[in-house]
Amino acid sequence: MAKNIWVFCEQRDGEVQNVALEPLGVARELAEKTGEKVNAMLLGHNVTDKAKSLIAHGADGVYVVDDANLEKFVTEPYAQAVTHIAKKYEPNVILFGATSIGRDLAPRLSARLKTGLTADCTKLEMDEEGNLFMTRPAFGGNLFATIICPDHRPQMSTVRPGVMKKLDADEARQGEIVVENIEWNTAKFAVEVLEEVKAEKAEANIEDAKILVSCGRGVKNLESAHELAGKIKGTVSSSRTLVDLGLMDHARQVGQTGKTVRPEAYLAFGISGAIQHLAGMEESEFIVAVNTDKNAPIFKVANLGIVADAEAVFKNLNKML
Repeated sequence: MAKNIWVFCEQRDGEVQNVALEPLGVARELAEKTGEKVNAMLLGHNVTDKAKSLIAHGADGVYVVDDANLEKFVTEPYAQAVTHIAKKYEPNVILFGATSIGRDLAPRLSARLKTGLTADCTKLEMDEEGNLFMTRPAFGGNLFATIICPDHRPQMSTVRPGVMKKLDADEARQGEIVVENIEWNTAKFAVEVLEEVKAEKAEANIEDAKILVSCGRGVKNLESAHELAGKIKGTVSSSRTLVDLGLMDHARQVGQTGKTVRPEAYLAFGISGAIQHLAGMEESEFIVAVNTDKNAPIFKVANLGIVADAEAVFKNLNKML
């Protein structure tokens, strides 16, 4: 019988990623509803010492595959390892981060396990019978669809980074660490990583920013936004409009086709609040919206709304600070 909620905990270069800790947090909430355990899968090479941190962030058990074949992410070895764990322990749910790794790995697992997969989820809920309700944007972000998988197990989902809130680490938590050994089918290892070249990170990641100064069509002078961001130790982000106009890099885009963010403060200047944009920022802790249209949808999610011209507000704030 399928049981327990499992999370594929992504690591890169031996460091556990936030996108692993966020699904652990929501898995903990779901498990309280069903009384199931939360188990983490940690795959890589020389990563066993990272298992305790996953317990501190909510896992009851961590199942580790520590092998040289997993030093760099290659789809087939990782797929074999996760398939082994899934068939051996028969999870009720498996969650992945919706990263390049999760989006590559999860569909292959769903095919091998003959089950469904709901991608890019922004909300997860569960009933007492263990049925998972997976909500994601649909039809270009114009509505949200809630999907269930009642007839097959495990229920599988990729979770959009930045949407779920990770739990604070509790070093006093106790859990089980299990080392799994895999009988590899190396005949299927058709890809080998010969060299890895990393691009230099030119700017801050908006997903990690505590304060975002976000600009939309109503902002004509981006220098004012950068000036304000510098004064309040924030990062500039934008709606899709400015990216389409070539005024902002896609890495700074917030929304369904950009990034999902959860900063402590989200300052939205000249952004109307299309549903695609709201899907990427509505979980921010405090939202300030500045727009000349008092009926703009952004005001429905804002903690503080200012009906004014964005340029005028920028000018006054930069003068005051």
